[in-house]
Order: sequence, then C-alpha cells, then structure tokens
Amino acid sequence: MSNENLIGLTELIQKVKQELLAASIPASPNEESDIPLFSVDSVELELQVTVKKDVKGKVKVYVLEAGGGASRDDVQKVKVTLSPLLKKEQLLGIYKTFYPERWQEFLKTSVEGLTKGSEEPGF
Repeated sequence: MSNENLIGLTELIQKVKQELLAASIPASPNEESDIPLFSVDSVELELQVTVKKDVKGKVKVYVLEAGGGASRDDVQKVKVTLSPLLKKEQLLGIYKTFYPERWQEFLKTSVEGLTKGSEEPGF
C-alpha cells in the first residue's frame, strides 16, 4: 500500500468538519440557506488506522479504507468524538441575529418537524 493513497487522520477530521458545516452555513451573506431543523451535538468516528514513522522520524497516522491492505498487526482502532464549540442556545441566538426576518419561519418549521406524525390533539 503506497502512502500516496492514504489519508491522514487530521485531514479526515478536517474534511468531516467542513462537510458538517457546509450544510448549515450559506456560501455568502446574501445567499439564503435552508432552515436548520437539526443541530449536531457530536459526531463519533470509529476508524481503523495505521501508524508509520517517516524518514525524518515524524509519526504519521493514516486512516485505512475498508478492507485496506495493511496486515492485521499494523492496524489500530481509534475513536474520535467531535463536539461543537457553541451550545444550541448560542447557535439559536446567532441565527436569530443574522436572520431576524426568517426567525418566525424557523420556529414554525422546527415545531412542524418535531411534531410531525404526532397523534396528540392540538398538534
């Protein structure tokens, strides 16, 4: 297995964070984004990695693809949990500040999404 096809652990975590943020942040201030219905409390990644030392003695951690070609003795299991820096309440405050004209629509959509399929009277 050549190192050129391996992805580093840091690179993978960076990509996961970018993908999660891309869905909730508009590309530009004038672009409307979908109203967020769910927030991510944490993301847990369980990965198989291999650890290698390069010629300079620097340790590198590479994520293995499913069925990767490393021998079983070289494979380590790593669990990484990513958590947001801001609490839900803080994110709601930021959303309300940046999109005050959409706040009522946001609340309506959130309530409809949370109560969808509810058989309770009044919903």
